[in-house]
Amino acid sequence: MILERSLRGVAGFFILSSLILAYFVTRKWLLFTGFVGLSLFQSAFTNWCPMMWVLKKCGMKS
Repeated sequence: MILERSLRGVAGFFILSSLILAYFVTRKWLLFTGFVGLSLFQSAFTNWCPMMWVLKKCGMKS
């Protein structure tokens, strides 16, 4: 799978998971949703995302 598609999949999974956890467990999980959104927002301007670094270290090719 391509790195960029994997990144979008992981981000979507993190956001949906944290929203479900916020609904059923505690609203503090919304902080994680905000962190993922902020990370995606800053990567649009800097072209650097921590998750892309992690995926590359795991062997994902771009």
